[in-house]
Amino acid sequence: MYKLVLVDDEVEIRNGLTQYFPWNEIGFDVVGVFENGKKALTYIDAHAVDVLLCDIRMPVMTGLELAQELHSRQSKIKITLLSGYKDFEYAKQALSYDIKGYIVKPTKYNELYEHFSKLKQELDKADEEQHGRHGNDDNSTFNEKVIAAIRTYVEQNYKHATLEEAASLVRMNSYYVSRYFKEKTGQNFSDYVAEVKMSKAAELLKDIRYKTYEISEMVGYSHAKNFTRTFKKHFGMNPREFRNSREDERG
Repeated sequence: MYKLVLVDDEVEIRNGLTQYFPWNEIGFDVVGVFENGKKALTYIDAHAVDVLLCDIRMPVMTGLELAQELHSRQSKIKITLLSGYKDFEYAKQALSYDIKGYIVKPTKYNELYEHFSKLKQELDKADEEQHGRHGNDDNSTFNEKVIAAIRTYVEQNYKHATLEEAASLVRMNSYYVSRYFKEKTGQNFSDYVAEVKMSKAAELLKDIRYKTYEISEMVGYSHAKNFTRTFKKHFGMNPREFRNSREDERG
């Protein structure tokens, strides 16, 4: 987890960003929340901080003043500035302090998510170059465990498996899990669920005691037509044709 400090003089912004954005899931731990740059600087002087998300206009010490101070110290803290003012001069001045990004209020969830996901990748790469591959190996092990947990959940609960339940199981936001699963496996979560259901349906079709509509219900389809359509898309033939082909193989 990378240590992140958030600075904004508006209490609603501070609370919203700390409580409703999934920092931990992306790889950040919010270690400090302050209403002006001076308080943040005091904290930074006494604690290790990796990332700073800071409003530009604040009383006592502005975000630009804080960024300027950290830049003069050659600080390695990655700074992203937040502002309700679409002012090019602010943005231009901020860039001279090696700012990583400039986000305009009101912040959009997707924009914030994309920005900090990229920043996390940059930090990982820098950490890997500095400390070798150990940290990356730990990351790989963590990813493997999360994906394995999601796969196991689907295999055991394929009939009613949902993205929300899978996300809850691994303690992540469902929006994040959807992207995460696709990134790590190359497959959409919904497609994986369908794949598991079809695999189970194919097994059940080998047992002539079950009718097609019964198998449809057993794998979580309340409408047999939807089941048949999905099955044909997956196997290139409908359930009846699939069953007949297996019977022909057995002779």
